[in-house]
Amino acid sequence: MNWLRNSLIGGILIVLFLLVIRWNEYQERQLVEVAEATSEETISATPAPEIPSAPKIAASDTEVSDSDIPDAPVEKAVSQQDSEISAPDQSYSKLISAKSDTLEVLIDTLGGDIVKVALLKHQAKLEDSEKPFILLNRTEAHTYVAQSGLVGPNGTDVKGARPIFTTQASEYQIREDEDTLVVDLIYQQEQAEITKRFTLSRGSYLINVDYLINNKSSAPWKANFFAQIKRDDYDPIVSTAFSMKPYLGAAITTPETNYKKITFEELDEKAEKVEIDGGWVAMIQHYFISAWVPEAKSTNTFNLRKSRGKDVYLLGFTSNRTTVAPGSIGEINTSFYAGPKDIRTLAAISPHLDLTMDFGWLWMIAKPLFLALGSIHEVVGNWGVAIILLTFAIKLLFFYPSAMSYRSMAKMRKIQPMMQELKERYPDDRQRMSSELMKLYKKEKVNPLGGCLPVLLQMPVFIALYWVLMESVELRHAPFMLWIEDLSVRDPYFVLPLIMGATSYIQFKLNPTPPDPMQAKVMQMMPIFFTILFMMFPAGLVLYWVVNNTLSITQQYVITRQIEKAD
Repeated sequence: MNWLRNSLIGGILIVLFLLVIRWNEYQERQLVEVAEATSEETISATPAPEIPSAPKIAASDTEVSDSDIPDAPVEKAVSQQDSEISAPDQSYSKLISAKSDTLEVLIDTLGGDIVKVALLKHQAKLEDSEKPFILLNRTEAHTYVAQSGLVGPNGTDVKGARPIFTTQASEYQIREDEDTLVVDLIYQQEQAEITKRFTLSRGSYLINVDYLINNKSSAPWKANFFAQIKRDDYDPIVSTAFSMKPYLGAAITTPETNYKKITFEELDEKAEKVEIDGGWVAMIQHYFISAWVPEAKSTNTFNLRKSRGKDVYLLGFTSNRTTVAPGSIGEINTSFYAGPKDIRTLAAISPHLDLTMDFGWLWMIAKPLFLALGSIHEVVGNWGVAIILLTFAIKLLFFYPSAMSYRSMAKMRKIQPMMQELKERYPDDRQRMSSELMKLYKKEKVNPLGGCLPVLLQMPVFIALYWVLMESVELRHAPFMLWIEDLSVRDPYFVLPLIMGATSYIQFKLNPTPPDPMQAKVMQMMPIFFTILFMMFPAGLVLYWVVNNTLSITQQYVITRQIEKAD
């Protein structure tokens, strides 16, 4: 009857396994449908705000406003004439499309804000190559836009009103013989002509946003440039109960901290304000980032806050006042990055911006591992093979520490019968048993900690590699072989997690049994626990663990057999 019972148990386990697969597919499909409904349909145009024209307001006014437009910094000895600005005339706006080989950008003529960014070289879904990944978007359910403007005495943006720009065309596209695409938006003031210029470059995710001010008046033109990312707390990551949760939130660089993360929850409690030369402010999510980067020589006041009365967050900065002499042309330059976390590109844009590719507290180990992984991929051309070869290299680096650990474990396995005999001989005398154990260790030349210390030396490298595989956008939609079409998502059939669980169980059997029966039962259950946990992990991470376990088993088995044969 045992065969019948075992068959029933096996059948039940298979049915449960298939149910888990179907349940996860259903959950992910539901979450994807919600995400697509939230992020795809961009609001086509922005009508004028339904508010009365703003009265003249003073730059020194300290009253807190609900407006998302920041205040201009107050300067000393500002005359009343200089401090008064009027709300610009408003009418209906339209969206301007600008397309390079890497970006498709929608710009709203109301304020000249970037309201949508599609990354043309990154697919939204693996099975749909025609649909690009949308990073920024403005929909009925989701707000993620990049705003910029001018505030202060002669600014174009005031509380409650934004300027309406004009442009020569509604669609712009980079030509094959061009390296850059320039989109000019024009706004006419009484005293100046203002050009807001967007420049997209071939092969780049960096957008140059410049203001050209032609002061036609007989008085100095004065204003402060501001830029900000306006976003709600919507999480685009489709996750389940056991999925990893990447960081979603803001980040800046400060004089004290090169890379400082600020969560939405922290901004709910209080605003973050810092003044720094140059700097940057970023919105970070898994694999991708958007960031405003002012000129390195400029002094800027960064202000990260939650908009009053709204469930959106404002991450931005305001620069020091720009003055343009009468009859002359002035220029304000800044950059906006919207794209993947490419460590080399980000490092070239601004100091410490590459730290937004967050490798955790072991970044000093993780960064060389990432560079090594990229170098291997350049040779083999497959990220899965690159992970395997990098794992081989790490195991080779720790070959001798691992050998010491496995020799110690093998010796502990050899003396286990003697240890059990001592436990039976002195069941009620722990002190005597401990004394005899120490004599046994000394006689057999066994260090009970010898199996632990070499493993502890390797743990920082293993944890760092975990974060490398977790953060690398290069693994997104990267195929390996056979059924693994995307190393950044879970194995669709859980084959790798099951192999990982089997290798973990083999490792457990090769290790010495813990003397405590309860501890032994817990250790026996660990392979099952890790198998369930790793079912939801990206295939690239599980592949690393499978290869690492396999190499460890091979080395440990050879060393154990050598010691047993020697005896």
